Amino acid sequence: MKTRIRIDQTEPAGYNAILGLEKFIESTPLRKTHKDLIKIRASQINGCAFCIDMHTKEARKAGETEQRIYALNAWRDTPFFTEEEKAILALTEEVTLIGNHVKDETYEQAAKVLDETYLAQVILAIITINAWNRIGITTKLIPA
Repeated sequence: MKTRIRIDQTEPAGYNAILGLEKFIESTPLRKTHKDLIKIRASQINGCAFCIDMHTKEARKAGETEQRIYALNAWRDTPFFTEEEKAILALTEEVTLIGNHVKDETYEQAAKVLDETYLAQVILAIITINAWNRIGITTKLIPA
């Protein structure tokens, strides 16, 4: 398997625009754990091997447990995640699978446990990883 195109080299201005959004997300007060959960779960749903590899390594390095990483695709059926994390994961799944739309209940639960600014930052983080996943999958980025 080989990478199809290097967007960062072929179209650096477009790539840097997405990178700018990533840098914004990194500058917000979003907890590292929340960012990691968003990145891993969206990447699992989208099937982006490059991003799954990168973000699970980053999460482990930041202290995330193997148990939670392995159970992430079955988070609803475990006691391992907080109410806040469950709301973020539910929103991550529905935004990632946007063709099914985001249910009012899902949004309202997230709005109930997160303040408005944090919720906006969560939504932007979900959108950003989905953009990266689409680049990784389309161009066949290969995990290190």
